[in-house]
Amino acid sequence: MSGGGTLPSVVDDGDDRIVCHVDVDCFYASCERLRDPELRGQPVVVGMGYESGEPHGAVATASYEARAFGVESAQPISAALERLPRMADARDDPSLDPAEAGYYRPVDLEYYREVAERIKTILRECADRIREVSVDEAYLDVTERTAWTVVDGRTLAEGYARYVKERIARQVGVPASVGVAPNMSAAKVASDHDKPDGLVVVEPGEVRAFFEPLSVSAVHGVGPVTARELRELGVETAGDLAAADPGILRERFGERGRTLHERARGHDDREVTPKGRPKSLSRESAFTEATDDAARQRETVAGLAADVAERAAGKDALYRTIGIKAVTPPYDVNTRERSLPGPVADADLVREVALDLLAEFAGEPIRKLGVRVSNLQFAAAEQARLDGWDRADTAECEGDVPLCDQSSLGDFDA
Repeated sequence: MSGGGTLPSVVDDGDDRIVCHVDVDCFYASCERLRDPELRGQPVVVGMGYESGEPHGAVATASYEARAFGVESAQPISAALERLPRMADARDDPSLDPAEAGYYRPVDLEYYREVAERIKTILRECADRIREVSVDEAYLDVTERTAWTVVDGRTLAEGYARYVKERIARQVGVPASVGVAPNMSAAKVASDHDKPDGLVVVEPGEVRAFFEPLSVSAVHGVGPVTARELRELGVETAGDLAAADPGILRERFGERGRTLHERARGHDDREVTPKGRPKSLSRESAFTEATDDAARQRETVAGLAADVAERAAGKDALYRTIGIKAVTPPYDVNTRERSLPGPVADADLVREVALDLLAEFAGEPIRKLGVRVSNLQFAAAEQARLDGWDRADTAECEGDVPLCDQSSLGDFDA
C-alpha cells in the first residue's frame, strides 16, 4: 500500500467478515480546523446564511465544543448565536464573555470535497470493497486484508483499523471514529459508541452482548419515532429488542420489524457494495417542547431549507419536488409536498415553497419540522431556475400512512 507503510499479509480461515465503519468527526468543522489550526479545541460552527447578514440560515456542523453550549446541526443560525455568540462580537462587547463564544465559518463545499477526496483515496487503498455513504462516512470490507486472530492481546483487525485511522490523521489531518465488527450495522453502532476520535472493536460472537445494554435508539435503523413506538411496547434497550417476540414486531412494523430484531441480535447479512445516488435529501430539527410560535417555526423551516438546498448543490442535484414534515402532538407525522413543472436547483424557491406549505399548520403546536427535496436528477448541466411553478399542485400525506406515493418520502423518518 502506498503512503502508509506495510502490514503483514494475513489469511482468515474463518467465515466471519471484517467490516470497518469510518466516520470523520464533525467533518466540516474538522476541515475548518485543518485550514486554521488555531481553531483546534475551540467551539466551531459551520453554517450558511449568517455571513451575508441574511435573516435565515442553518447550522451544518457544530464541533463537540460548540455542542456543549447547545448548538446542534440543522439549528437556525439565530438560535445558535443566542447560545454561542461569535468570538468577534465577544471581543468587542464587554457584556459578552470570550470564554463562552465560538468561531463561525461559512460552508465551503469545494474545499470540503477536496479534503474528502484525500480521505477516500486512503480508504480505497485500504479495502477491496467500499460503500461511500456520504462525504464523510464509509463502510470498508477488509476481510481479505486482515483477520480476527488475536496477537499480543488484540486482534489483527483492530490493528488494521488503527492503521487506517492513523493514516487519515497523518496524511489528511482530520480525526475519524472507526467501528470494527462482523457486519455493517454493528460496525456503524461501534463507530458511534466512542466519539470523537474513537476506535471500538466488536468481535464475532460478542455483538449481541455489546448491544445488550445500549438504548434501543442505538440500533441502526431505529429513528426517534420508531424508538418511541418500541418503548410503548416495553422495548427500552437493544437487548429488549433482541428478546422481543418477532411476530409482534412484524405486526407493528412490517418487514422492518424483523430486520431491526435481527440487527439487535447481531445479524446483518448485507454486503458492502457501492451505494447508488439518493432519491431524496432532507434535514429535520426538533424543538425541546412543542411550540406554536409562528416566527420560530418559520425561522426553523427557512434554516432547514437553506441547508437542504446547500446539500443538493453539493451533490450537483436538481429536484422536482419540495416538501415539509411537521410532527404535531402527541406524535402525529404530517407531510406536505409540491411538485414543480421541471427540475430545479434554487435555494430561494426551496425556502419559499417550504414556508408556503408550513402555512397550513398556522396556529398549531409543532414538535419537529423537516424539509425535503426529492425526485432528484443528477446532471453536469448548469443549475436551473424556475419562476412559474404551480402553487396549487400539493400532494397531501397524513399520519404514518401517507396518502401520496410513499416512495417519494425519501429519508424522512416517519
